[in-house]
Amino acid sequence: MSSNMNETSSGDADVFSGRTFNREELARALRQCGDEPSFEHCDFDGADLSNLDFRAARFTRCSFEQTRFEHCDLARSQWVACKGAAAKFRYSNASDARFSRSDLNNTDWTGARLSSTVFSEVKLTGARFVDARTLGLTFEDSLLVGANLKGLSFRKQTLKSINFSDADLTECDFRDAVFDGGSLRNVRLRDTRFDGADLRAAELSGIRLSDVLQHLKGAILSVEQAVMLIGDCGVRVL
Repeated sequence: MSSNMNETSSGDADVFSGRTFNREELARALRQCGDEPSFEHCDFDGADLSNLDFRAARFTRCSFEQTRFEHCDLARSQWVACKGAAAKFRYSNASDARFSRSDLNNTDWTGARLSSTVFSEVKLTGARFVDARTLGLTFEDSLLVGANLKGLSFRKQTLKSINFSDADLTECDFRDAVFDGGSLRNVRLRDTRFDGADLRAAELSGIRLSDVLQHLKGAILSVEQAVMLIGDCGVRVL
């Protein structure tokens, strides 16, 4: 470890500030510290941290670009203003975790457990959520541009300002969901369900009329949206 690393303790909680960790150093620190460790301005870039136990840990302004958290226990952890582009969370347990104001572009959540997990104001462009277990998963004010969300359920959720542009929504379930802003621009739809979904506040440009007839059947649209979708097919509505 570098000599400029700082560590403070408050009650049972340990706070690690300004550290650069490799796997061995971090595993030792986790064994020695108390419950709910806190990491501030720490650097985990490129490290393989697979199978470590981070339950109830808090990360603030940390960097973990291309870091591997595969099979980690991240339950009840909190991540605030972190940078983790291309990090791998495959098969991790992030149940009840909260990620806020963070850059998680191109992260991989394949097979992860995301029960009651919250992503708020998070950049998830290009992220992959295939086969993730997502009961109670919530996105708020987040970017999911180009993300692979195959098979996820958003049924009966209120989706606040979520940008799904260019995302793969194959087999997703949006039945009875309400879109409060956000975008479905150029999304990929295959076996996607929108029965009863309120799309009046969502951007729908780039969706083909054939997709509307096949996948948006039963959805609620505004008159302006309906006119736009028909107009994109070259039909003039006067």
